[in-house]
Amino acid sequence: MEQMNGKMHHGNDDDTTSLRVDILNPFVHRLELDTTYDKLKTAFLTVALLPFRLAAITALVIIAWLLACLGLHGLSEEDLRRAPIQGWRRKVVPWLCFLGRWTYQAGGMKIVVRGKQASRAEAPILVVAPHSTFIDGGIVYVTGFPSIIVRRESGLNPFIGKLINYTQPVYVWRDDPNSRQNTIKEIIERATSEEDWPQVMIFPEGTCTNRSCLITFKSGAFYPGVPVQPVCIRYPNKLDTVTWTWEGPGALKLLWLTLTQLNSSCEIEFLPVYKPSEAEKTDPKLYANNVRRLMAEALKIPVSDYTYDDCRIISKAHQLHIPHASNIVESHKLRYKVGLLKAKTEEELVQNKTGRLPSEVDLHEFARLLRLDDKEISTQQLFKIQDRLGLGKVDVEEYVFTVLAVANANTEIDMIHLAFEVCSSNAMQYLNAMELRKALKLAIHIPSEESDRIFFQAKREENSDVVSLDDVLVVLSSRTEYAHMFASSIEVKRKKTI
Repeated sequence: MEQMNGKMHHGNDDDTTSLRVDILNPFVHRLELDTTYDKLKTAFLTVALLPFRLAAITALVIIAWLLACLGLHGLSEEDLRRAPIQGWRRKVVPWLCFLGRWTYQAGGMKIVVRGKQASRAEAPILVVAPHSTFIDGGIVYVTGFPSIIVRRESGLNPFIGKLINYTQPVYVWRDDPNSRQNTIKEIIERATSEEDWPQVMIFPEGTCTNRSCLITFKSGAFYPGVPVQPVCIRYPNKLDTVTWTWEGPGALKLLWLTLTQLNSSCEIEFLPVYKPSEAEKTDPKLYANNVRRLMAEALKIPVSDYTYDDCRIISKAHQLHIPHASNIVESHKLRYKVGLLKAKTEEELVQNKTGRLPSEVDLHEFARLLRLDDKEISTQQLFKIQDRLGLGKVDVEEYVFTVLAVANANTEIDMIHLAFEVCSSNAMQYLNAMELRKALKLAIHIPSEESDRIFFQAKREENSDVVSLDDVLVVLSSRTEYAHMFASSIEVKRKKTI
């Protein structure tokens, strides 16, 4: 299988599974310096250019911070939420925008603007997509410091928080169960107010993608039912050093590689103001979908039904060190489509089994076990996602374990419990040596040789050919390299009781 940005290609098809899967995956970004030239150039510019750029960026950000501190002096957070900034404080905004744009230029980022930004009277809300990087924040300096939607924790930052607060943001309180409703209420109040508030700027995707498609737009920007101005962002660079997704380089690596390019480019295009119909005013989801379709056409990319919640599934897979996380969301959607989620078929397979689940099955047997139609395209796609090597075979134990782990596990100890249930040939959670190898490989990626040593230590009797879950956990807890699992498990349980 060859995996590239945004797509997964499966090869080596056989006659019974000839359907080719071409799945758009917006949460994957691959970035490597492939040529010797690129590596040498990056090494040279890291020494010759990076220190000067960092010094210039730091100086400009400090000046902007001091200006923001001056402009916010004497204003409380409640003052910022109650009324728009006026008078001399408002005149600080152009200077902050000027410094912000210079900061991006100091980092080698050229910002090209196409189209014309509408006034607040024409479009109280700016809808920006695709959202693919922390560098997208530079659009606030182009658009005159509109109010942004941001987590409350960001505003508490003593440094960058000052600049955020100057936009008079709409804060999202993640620990407040009513946060979503309160955020929507405040957006509506800002967008429909007759006071001279800044425009509200929203990234409706709610998370970063690789710009291969537009994922589902959240409805927050569209609840007010007012005209919006769609704003498209592009990064037409030969080497994509900016894209920051759930699977890909971290922020520091991206920042380093971006600052060691001789130059980079960002294009911001203001599309015509979109005025909602009466139907769209009463149906925010319809409004959001229509604006998304318009923006996708302008960007010449497709739309996809991925959502922000799909990212949480990927995040959990990463947290639990479950491999192939990029496939899990697509599998989840296909399982929903064919009815596996509602029927809880995989759970029933484990609960009702009379022996071990088969390790290798073809499409026909895979469909039979899950009570699906092997002629359905969705069933074939689900099979092919699991068939990562393109051999026409799927490991049912691995498939079922992954499904149950993503749904039910919170710690690595939970993963071991689930692996025992899936890999045992009975309901007593006793495993032989071969079964333990499979269980520990699935749960915590322990190699076979190490698993055999754990099996030997966990045996209660010399001639016993099985070990219990409790005895295996005792052995693991006695080893320093696995102590972290038990500490994290205790911490999770403690949080649940608070």
